[in-house]
Amino acid sequence: MPEEIVYSVPGMHCHHCVAAVRDEVSAVSGVSSVDVDLAAKRVVVHGEALDDAALRAAIDEAGYDAELA
Repeated sequence: MPEEIVYSVPGMHCHHCVAAVRDEVSAVSGVSSVDVDLAAKRVVVHGEALDDAALRAAIDEAGYDAELA
């Protein structure tokens, strides 16, 4: 069954940030799509069997902290 997890990523401030987060999160197993809203500083991840720890690690790898929104 498809899932959705929403993160607040307050450190994002430019389109490079958006691309970095999208690229890292898209590579996580189970992710089907990633929507990044720079203005709201939110990342919405869609997929199946999503792993919160893996998603947070991917956002961390991109250089940002994430909290569940």
